[in-house]
Amino acid sequence: MQRSMMRLDAFLRRRKRFVLIAWAVVLLAAVPFAARQSEDLSSGGFGVPGSQSAAVDEALEAFPGVQRAQLAAVLVPQRGAGAPQLRAAVDRVAAAAGPTEGVSLAPAGRERAVDQAVAGGTVLVPLAVEVDEDDATAVAVDLREELAVADGPRYGVATHFVGQGALWAAMQDLSKEDLAKAESAGFPVVLLILLVVFGSFAAALLPLALGVGSVLLTGALIFGLAQTMEMSVFVTNMASMIGIGVAVDYSLFVVARYREEVHAGRSPEDARAVAMATSGLAVLFSGLTVIISLAGLWMLDNTAIRSMALGAMLVVAVAMIAATTLLPALIAVLGRRAYKRSRLFSLTGLLLRSRAPRRRGSTRPGAPPRRGFWQRWTDAVMRRPVVAVIGTGAVLLALAAPVLGMETKNGALDQFPSDHEVVRGFEAASKITGAGSASPVQVVAQARDGAAAGAAGERLSAALADDPGIAGVAGVTASRDGRAVLVVAETRDDPESAAAKASLDRLRDALPAAGGAGVRVDVGGVTASERDLDDLIAGGMWKILLFLLGLSYLVLLVLLRSIVLPAKAVLMNLLSVGAAFGVLTLVFGAVDTLTPPLVLAVVFGLSMDYEVFLLTRIRERYEATGDTRRAVAEGLAASARTITSAALIMVAVFAVFVATGVPSIQQIGLGTAVAIALDATLVRLILVPAAMELLGKWNWYLPRPLARVLPRADFDAVGRAQPATAQSATPGIS
Repeated sequence: MQRSMMRLDAFLRRRKRFVLIAWAVVLLAAVPFAARQSEDLSSGGFGVPGSQSAAVDEALEAFPGVQRAQLAAVLVPQRGAGAPQLRAAVDRVAAAAGPTEGVSLAPAGRERAVDQAVAGGTVLVPLAVEVDEDDATAVAVDLREELAVADGPRYGVATHFVGQGALWAAMQDLSKEDLAKAESAGFPVVLLILLVVFGSFAAALLPLALGVGSVLLTGALIFGLAQTMEMSVFVTNMASMIGIGVAVDYSLFVVARYREEVHAGRSPEDARAVAMATSGLAVLFSGLTVIISLAGLWMLDNTAIRSMALGAMLVVAVAMIAATTLLPALIAVLGRRAYKRSRLFSLTGLLLRSRAPRRRGSTRPGAPPRRGFWQRWTDAVMRRPVVAVIGTGAVLLALAAPVLGMETKNGALDQFPSDHEVVRGFEAASKITGAGSASPVQVVAQARDGAAAGAAGERLSAALADDPGIAGVAGVTASRDGRAVLVVAETRDDPESAAAKASLDRLRDALPAAGGAGVRVDVGGVTASERDLDDLIAGGMWKILLFLLGLSYLVLLVLLRSIVLPAKAVLMNLLSVGAAFGVLTLVFGAVDTLTPPLVLAVVFGLSMDYEVFLLTRIRERYEATGDTRRAVAEGLAASARTITSAALIMVAVFAVFVATGVPSIQQIGLGTAVAIALDATLVRLILVPAAMELLGKWNWYLPRPLARVLPRADFDAVGRAQPATAQSATPGIS
């Protein structure tokens, strides 16, 4: 494997101009498409195929005159506005709805709205929607844009739209704003950290350039995929959040190893080859592991989750390819600037060293060189491994304890700030029609003939009216063939609330019996759709977890050629994830339904980055020395600063999204930031060396039959070829 990476480096060295031109053409071509990446994204995709809510949604097509989606305009007069302004607002809504495909304002609805306008106060304008809930989002987007809803009140009247489509239409605008804020704040923070790490503007710009390029190219790919498949509106935030951190981390590992090898005495060409054969190979392993980890989310049959996973997989793949093709070419072009400190940083370092007190004996002839901080740290941890394991394990378990009481919720309205115009619109509409009017419960009963269906409809209407969570029941509607009936009921509570979901659960338990023998009863609507998504994720988490555990173990088994170290790594990843979920529970109380699977997949994938980079360095030193303690000390000393720097960058990027994102993105950002921070500190710097000290030679145990069939990564090959200067020097980043 290392030989393949060295051959790749040789090719890049000979064809660096071609590589740079090819990447420049690709990135320039991606710019116009990346700028349009959010145009065709869907705010839907949260349905669950095969569920009751999906069955009801499909069955609604058989009922004449029944709307599959609810959408209405809410006109709220501001101070000083009266009937004339409200009537003019009704006319503007009618004018906007006329040319918009899939929606209209019926004459009867317009007359009622005009009557409300004459009476004064808030006016509700119901719209006739001819599409389903997912397509209603596109309708709402057009209406919001035509009426400039986001610009605030016009002519003394504030216009809002209510309904699930309206919620997700507004979510598109909010997501774009949050993404712009996060990227504008994230890149400067990353640049500052890289300047501190490398002490060189040229070296710091390399990882940042790859981060920008990876996110840009992924945006163009998302635009292309959105033309052929449904992609969630959250995919851009997900791809950007992960892409910035991953692309910078991957390039940071390669650049750091390159600079280390140069400072250890290698020529720039040889140093670049070694960096590609070690850190570059680790990047490929890590990237593939992250991609496969995210692919585990495809076990959940949900379009929104799968599209978010696909966006994250794309950006990781682009970052991985860029770090192993574009980055080496850029390093070659920069020459000395890629490994030399900038003059400003060199002068600052010289002044600081001149003022620092000299340690006694540090210049005594024949005195042994001072041990670096990380080697002293590792020695201290490995002297008391039992204390380190018990203490660190207790901290992680304490942080994870709140996860036992974790509750989940989902709902579009919860994603908006309390003062957002969408929230004000829903509150105003609820005062007129009730909390559950915009998203009613829909019950479909299918029977063998029209008589049985009609009787079932009457019984279902009575059962719905008797439920304490139902505010009112509409009449029974027969299907075109007469063998099915639809009963619509309005809940007393907000359709996205826990109380409404409790009512739904009661109805799903009781209504099949009320329908009678031989009658199939399905309960749908917005509340039912959200409950079905809850059930899908709750029932699929164990599948994702087993997939990730097995994947992590197999990748590390091949890479480390040990059956013990992968098991230890998997257990430590579980501790990090558990602690992250515990912190999320403490901060947010109830977390978004999508958060657990997304955080689980992302954290397992990203944790493998640090696992791979640390343990491959330890394995490399063990192959060279045969001494586990020395291998751990030297491997940790060589990689600790790079890992902590990479983790700091990742945490900083995720923290930016915590500060600027909607709650669902905030939770993903916080969960991954906490998990990575714990993984790069408590786990990698304490638990790993302590556990390896306790395991001793068992760290490297591999049964002979398995050893014969496993491929070799050969990380020891470069180690055996290291020059004497590299063997004696303390590895690090200068």
